[in-house]
Amino acid sequence: MGTVKPTYIKKLAKQLLKEVQEFTDDFDVNKKIVEKYTSIESKGVRNRVAGYIAHKKRRERSES
Repeated sequence: MGTVKPTYIKKLAKQLLKEVQEFTDDFDVNKKIVEKYTSIESKGVRNRVAGYIAHKKRRERSES
């Protein structure tokens, strides 16, 4: 079981998922997309957002 994500990570990720349709379940691809569409300077925060989006996409795919 992983760590619980802070709400600011979840909010930002959910907002990006609504606005940008390019996200996949691949972390490295999402990392580049997050960098392209946001002005997050912190590498750690960017990676956490990209990881959360990848997790959501994997869950979405497995439920279908």
